[in-house]
Amino acid sequence: MKQPDKTIQVFENIIDQFKALRLAKGMSHTALAKKIGMTRPAISHIENNKRKPSLLAAVRIATGLGKNLSDIVRAAERMQKK
Repeated sequence: MKQPDKTIQVFENIIDQFKALRLAKGMSHTALAKKIGMTRPAISHIENNKRKPSLLAAVRIATGLGKNLSDIVRAAERMQKK
């Protein structure tokens, strides 16, 4: 069986971090969506891997969660190395 592409795994780690940060802040999909100007279904679809966020959407989500996207990407890359 072929191993998943490492870049895909890093991307999935980023999405997992978005969800974990949102939940840690006690934010609903609706609250985050309102804060960043996206729709609730868009946030849900991104978190459930039904839709890939654009770079702009990823920056908006990270900012809405009080983080820099670059910090989230670095953390996702470190998770991949383990």
